[in-house]
Amino acid sequence: MKSLMMLWLKVADDLATRCCTSTTMDFKTVQGRVAHEGLSFLTITLPAFGKDFEKCLASGAVSSVSWTGFRRSHRSELPRFLGGFLERVFDRSTGVLLDEPCVESIYAVRQLTLMFGKILLPCSDARVRGAIAEYVKCEQEVISHSSSVDPVDLDEFNRVAEVLFGDMFAELDHKVLEGSLVPKHGPGATADKLRGNAKWRQRVWTQRLEEYFPAGDFLVPNRSYEEELDAVHFLEPDAEMPVNVITVPKTLKTPRIIAVEPTAMQYAQQALQREIYEYVGGDYLLRRMIGFRDQKPNQRLAQEGSLTGDLATLDLSEASDRVSNQLVQTLLRQHYWLSGAVDSCRSTRADVPGHGVMPLAKFASMGSALTFPIEAMVFLTCAFMGIAESQGLPVDDRLVKRFSRQVRVFGDDIIVPSDCAERVITILERFGAKVNVNKSFWTGRFRESCGKEYYDGEDVSIVRCRRVFPETRHHVEEISSIVSLRNQLYFAGCWGTVKWLDELIKEILVYFPTVLPTSPVLGRHSFLGFEAEKMGTRLHNPLVKGYVRRDTIPPDVLEGHGALLKFFIQRREMPIYDAKHLERGGRPRVANIKLGYASAV
Repeated sequence: MKSLMMLWLKVADDLATRCCTSTTMDFKTVQGRVAHEGLSFLTITLPAFGKDFEKCLASGAVSSVSWTGFRRSHRSELPRFLGGFLERVFDRSTGVLLDEPCVESIYAVRQLTLMFGKILLPCSDARVRGAIAEYVKCEQEVISHSSSVDPVDLDEFNRVAEVLFGDMFAELDHKVLEGSLVPKHGPGATADKLRGNAKWRQRVWTQRLEEYFPAGDFLVPNRSYEEELDAVHFLEPDAEMPVNVITVPKTLKTPRIIAVEPTAMQYAQQALQREIYEYVGGDYLLRRMIGFRDQKPNQRLAQEGSLTGDLATLDLSEASDRVSNQLVQTLLRQHYWLSGAVDSCRSTRADVPGHGVMPLAKFASMGSALTFPIEAMVFLTCAFMGIAESQGLPVDDRLVKRFSRQVRVFGDDIIVPSDCAERVITILERFGAKVNVNKSFWTGRFRESCGKEYYDGEDVSIVRCRRVFPETRHHVEEISSIVSLRNQLYFAGCWGTVKWLDELIKEILVYFPTVLPTSPVLGRHSFLGFEAEKMGTRLHNPLVKGYVRRDTIPPDVLEGHGALLKFFIQRREMPIYDAKHLERGGRPRVANIKLGYASAV
C-alpha cells in the first residue's frame, strides 16, 4: 500500500508542476484517509470522486450532491481536496464551469482520482456474494421484463433489424442450411474442464446441436471416420451441462462475472461468430456502424463529439446479462435456420454459486462467443429505433445511410447523435437495457468511449495502475505491469514519476535498457529511440541485455483423428504459424522472465 501511495504522490507532484499549483495538503489528506479507510480509499472512494467530477463537467456546474465525504472550502462550492486543480476548471464561488477551463487540470483530476480504480485485486467475500446476488436479481428482472414487453414493440424491433441486417441474416441462414460453417476452439476455459488440444478429442454433443451442427461434420475429419462417432455421447436438452458462473477480478469494488460455456457450445458458437465478423467486416455500411475488433472508430467519434457536442457516448450496465433470449429470437425471427442454429448453441441453464442450477432468460452472459456480436446488433437496432422516433421518420435504407456516420456500437459502448440520445435511452430501457448514467454523456464537452476520454477535442485519457508493485523477479505479472505503467507515464509526461519508477524497477531487474516499444525486452521506452549494446551475428540487428518474458504453452500432444480434424479446420492459404500446435495447446499456465541478449527494436 505504501508504494501505491508514493506513486500517487509522485504523479501528483508532476501534475501540480504542470498546472502551477500545490498538492502538499492533498497528499496529507490521502495519507490520513488511507490510514483510516485502507486501500479502498484509493480504489473506491477516489474513483467515485472522479466520476462526480465528470458529471459536473457534463452538466456545466458543480452539483450540491457532488463529492460526498469531502469537505468544501469556506464560502466555496468546491472541495478542499484537489482544490488547486478544480479552481482552474470551475468558478470557486459559484461552481459554474469556466468559459475556458484548464484541460491540463481536467486531466490531472481524472488521473489522480481514477488511477487505481481498476487495479486487479480480489474483492472481499461479501462483495463477491453481493455480485452473485446481483446476477441472480438481474436474471429475475429479465424474466419479469420479457413477460411485459409490448408485442407491437417487438414487431417494430424485428422490422428495424431486417432493415439493418436482413441481407446478412439471409446469407448466414443459407450457410447454416448448406452446412458450410467452420467451427473452432478458443484457448479459454470450458465448463467441462477440457483444455488445449483435449478439446479436439471431445466426446460430448447435444441433440439440439445435432440438427444444425451435425457431429459428422464437426467432430470428425470426414465421413471415413464415422465410426469414431460411436464414442460420442449425445445429450438430451434436460441433461445438458449448464454454464459455470464464476467471478474474476475487475475492481476492488466488484468482481467481473463470467459464464464458462461447455466445450460443445463454445465450439459451435465460434462457427457463427466467425461468419458474423467476416460479413460485417466486408460490408461497407455495417462496418461503419459496428465494431468487433477495432475500437479506434469509436474513439475518433468520441473525440469529435467532445469537440462539436453533436455526438453522445452511452454506456450500459450489465449489458450482456440484460439482453433477453426473447429479444434475440425476435431479432432473427424471419430466418428459420439461423435462428435455430443460434438457439441450439445457447446454454439454457447456469450453475450459480450459492444458488444452484437455474434456467436462463437472458441470451447469454460474458463467456459465450456470440454475446459480443449479438448484443451489438441488438443495441444498434435500438439506437436506430430511438433515432427514428426522435426524427419522426420510419427506419429505412435512407435513414440508415443518413446516420451511418453518426452511429457506432462496440459492445456496450454506443455512440449516437446527441439530440437523439434521450430517445435512444428510452428505447434501450424499453427493451430491458440499463443505461449507466455515470458513464454516459450527451451534454457538455466531455465524452468517453472504448477506453479513451476527451474534453473539447483534447485527449484526457489517463494511465491506470493495474497491479500492485512486484517485490521479486518471480512476480512476473507485476513486473510486466509496472514496466508498462512506467512507459505509459513516460509518454504522458510524468517525468518525475518515471525517474522514481526507474530506480524502483532497477532494484528488481538490474538490467533495464532503453528499447523501442516493438522490442520483446522489458525495457524503457523513450522519445530518443534505443541504445544498442552490440550487433547480432545472424541478423545484424541491435541487441541489448535485458529480461524477456516467456509464456510457455503447456505440453498437450494431439494425435489420430483429432489432429487431422484440427489441421483441416485450421487450413488456410498460408502455413500454420505455430509448427508445434499438435504438441502444445491451451493458454500458458506459467510465465517467467529470462535474462539475455535480445533485439532492441
